[in-house]
Amino acid sequence: MTEAKHGKPSNSMELTLLLAFVFILTFCATSAQEAMEMVVENESNLLTTYIVYVQKPQGEDSLQYDDLHGWYNSLLPESAKTQNQQRLVFSYRNVVSGFAAKLTAEEAKSMQGREEVVSIRAERILSLHTTHSPGFMGLQTGFPLWRGSNYGKGIIVGVLDTGINPSHPSFSGEGMPSPPAKWKGHCEFTKQRTCNNKLIGARSFVKNSSRDLPFDDVGHGTHTASTAAGRFVQGASIFGNANGTASGMAPFAHLAIYKVCQLDGCYESAIIAGMDAAIEDGVDILSLSLGGPPFEFFEDSIALGAFAAIRNGIFVSCSAGNEGPGYSTLSNEAPWILTVGASSIDRKISASAKLGNGKEFHGESAFQPKYFAPTLLPLVYAGENGNESCAFCAPGSLESLDVQGKVVLCEIGGDIARIDKGQEVKNAGGAAMILMNSEIRGYTTLADPHVLPAAHVSYHAGLEIKEYINSTSAPTATVLFRGTIIGDPFAPVVASFSSRGPNNVSPGILKPDIIGPGLNILAAWPVSLDHAFPPMNMISGTSMSCPHLSGIAALLKNSHPDWSPAAIKSAIMTTAHKANLEGEPILDQWLEPADVFATGSGHVNPLQANDPGLIYDIEPNDYIPYLCGLGYTDKQVGTILQQKVRCSEVKIIQEAQLNYPSFSIEMGNTSQSYTRTVTNVGPANSTYVVEVEAPLAVEMSISPATLTFQEVKEKLTYLVEFIPEDESLRGNNTFVQGSIKWVSLSGEYSVSIPISVIFN
Repeated sequence: MTEAKHGKPSNSMELTLLLAFVFILTFCATSAQEAMEMVVENESNLLTTYIVYVQKPQGEDSLQYDDLHGWYNSLLPESAKTQNQQRLVFSYRNVVSGFAAKLTAEEAKSMQGREEVVSIRAERILSLHTTHSPGFMGLQTGFPLWRGSNYGKGIIVGVLDTGINPSHPSFSGEGMPSPPAKWKGHCEFTKQRTCNNKLIGARSFVKNSSRDLPFDDVGHGTHTASTAAGRFVQGASIFGNANGTASGMAPFAHLAIYKVCQLDGCYESAIIAGMDAAIEDGVDILSLSLGGPPFEFFEDSIALGAFAAIRNGIFVSCSAGNEGPGYSTLSNEAPWILTVGASSIDRKISASAKLGNGKEFHGESAFQPKYFAPTLLPLVYAGENGNESCAFCAPGSLESLDVQGKVVLCEIGGDIARIDKGQEVKNAGGAAMILMNSEIRGYTTLADPHVLPAAHVSYHAGLEIKEYINSTSAPTATVLFRGTIIGDPFAPVVASFSSRGPNNVSPGILKPDIIGPGLNILAAWPVSLDHAFPPMNMISGTSMSCPHLSGIAALLKNSHPDWSPAAIKSAIMTTAHKANLEGEPILDQWLEPADVFATGSGHVNPLQANDPGLIYDIEPNDYIPYLCGLGYTDKQVGTILQQKVRCSEVKIIQEAQLNYPSFSIEMGNTSQSYTRTVTNVGPANSTYVVEVEAPLAVEMSISPATLTFQEVKEKLTYLVEFIPEDESLRGNNTFVQGSIKWVSLSGEYSVSIPISVIFN
């Protein structure tokens, strides 16, 4: 949810939504030896939630839920059936054949030998991916895509997250039509907080919380839901900044909420249950701003759920992760998922650090109090004594330092929240804070709701500020607040935290697929941070970019109800922007040209995606030869497809042969050839000619070089040959990139796919 172009934080519940959640485990034992003995004695009796995948029984497809639940229960060990507590946590029928159950390690081991059990393992805990965009992307009231797609009317967006605050005006049902007849879901809220024609369903799968309602105690789910499909809300701002009318990408779409996460993370058993229910309920789009490290697809709960979804015609958008900028740091790498990285928009909430020597360094902060006079104050570096804890402004670290009434320079890092650093400065009597980036964060600055006057500046700015401090005996500084500034010519810039490729599980599939707004995004929040209405918050992460793409997919689904999930994905990818607002290549956090492992196809271009000209389509069964080609066993492929598969009877393909709208290959000294098939979704009697940007030290051949379509929905295939040139031409490059672009003779369409080549 973002705003058009046009206080003080609460110290009760509001503040808890900004603080890191801390768990303290206390062991009461008379000695360390006694404690160890207690652990060993009780370890075998400890109940853990296990995910159990099973072989479908004959006729299982026709079983009712109660019959299936009973059959799953019969597979449990006898010791699990005689207990007074319910051990079967969830029964699955759409996403996987299997269930989640609370078992001891011994019970789980005993089940491994059963003929019906394909695999069993303890569930994992995944994480949320968080740390003005409609206008930035060309979506304003009255513009063609919003008009042509009816603002997403009739489309159901399912959001798996931390729940929702149903009372927020972003989720008002006023003027909304009734849900589509296919909707089968329900609402678990009480009468005081209930669903409506906007928020048509809300369910909680978090069973170990104090209350099992889908209310959002964290804030993350309210934020992502409103970003995807929040209503138009006037007067949205944070501390008076970024003021305007807020809306999600698909403001008239319906929302279905599945609470699968809480403060300590997202439990796998709940994620599978949420996706299972969403498919049964009849959603059109699934949005998941969460994930974990890469897993093989047959062991990846989100990948399994997403495959079941696309088989039911449901588009799935997932966050790429916040482990950047290092390479191979992605989550959600399956080719049937749209994997979304994060970038900036052209708005900044400007807060500059001005030094006594006159130099000024641009930064950001959402909290810009009017009481703070921009007069020069003594400036001190918190880490001047060489203590790393002090440099990071860790809690309690500044107690022995004289920072009273001073501006304090703190460093990002140390596993300490940015706002907590400011709290430490404030507790120690500091007047303001300058927060400098670490080197890997470069120029990515965040507009946080700080607790005191502050400016978050780049790494290079921080170095210059340190140099100034060391150059004079009486350094001074202040913070200048300039409010909301629109029109950053470098936007979009890839955020430093946005996870990068290459793909770990399937290197032949280029990931991420796309980047979208994920830096300093203003959207709905359960409670007000500044006593303003409506309650909003500004946060960052690929968690924020994912729902932008989910909402855009809802618009495309409305405009093109016959398009498959792969067709929608192709339209988004092949029409993406490659340049920033200045017309120059998209930059990374160091303001250097970003590579394809950061940007994927580029930055989403919703208007053009609605009319892409050509698409690269993939049917669910097209993944069978691809999965067999990954070296998966029949059982492993069967787990993903929910059907029996014999790879020995399948014509196996290499990863890069999948009809994906990109190429990712590893190259030695041998030529490689692949085909791609495109479908004409533009006008009949259209001709396209190819334009090739060959990667460095790679020769490319495309045949044919011209594609002429007589009819709409006609398919044509072309051959691509990659030919290695002399190795000396590669220089020190470990990978290179290029593109294939099909341009219509009419000049109306340009259909582009990126290429990555890793040298081996």
